[in-house]
Amino acid sequence: MKILVTGFEPFGGERLNPSQAAIDRLPARLGGLRIATQLLPAAYAPSLGLLRAAIAREDPDIVLCTGEAGSRIDLTPERVAINVQDARIRDNEGDQPIDVAVVPGGPAAYFTTLPIKAAVHAMREAGLPASVSNSAGTFVCNHVFYGLMHYAAMRKARFRGGFMHLPYLPEQAANHPKAPSMALDCIVRGIEIVLTVSAETGADLVAAEGETA
Repeated sequence: MKILVTGFEPFGGERLNPSQAAIDRLPARLGGLRIATQLLPAAYAPSLGLLRAAIAREDPDIVLCTGEAGSRIDLTPERVAINVQDARIRDNEGDQPIDVAVVPGGPAAYFTTLPIKAAVHAMREAGLPASVSNSAGTFVCNHVFYGLMHYAAMRKARFRGGFMHLPYLPEQAANHPKAPSMALDCIVRGIEIVLTVSAETGADLVAAEGETA
């Protein structure tokens, strides 16, 4: 089975991005899985073109995009991508879209097609902090997640796709007092678990992972 995992370059004044560090550390093979990676720019305009090119090149069965969420305390597979760009900061090309659709006229949202609840339970069983997230934000991460799922829907693609946000690395958190962080080894292990569970699981778990507010 062929897997594509993407990460982002650093943005927002950071020197590192845990998603870039993680894809650099992933093995080319994980059991029966063949893993290809693609680094994406932290910029709205070029990111989806590079993602689509990587999908065309690799013809994957599973696509997992990853990105940094410095305020997160755990590994958070995303449930839903929304059709809006609303940037609090400029991206790496200086763009700052506000209240602009990712795909004009596209659906309001897409749900992940990965078994994220099963993946979260497996990560916890491995001793890794993890939870389902119901918001991928409105920056480039959500842009890529929505673009991935829209591409899959429009092409009737056979791959399953989704997104996972990652906490800061400890080296980053050292510059952000009281910010949470996670060791790179744990992040990589979490990604490997998500990939393995996604490859082995059809229907997701029926388990309470929602939020009250």
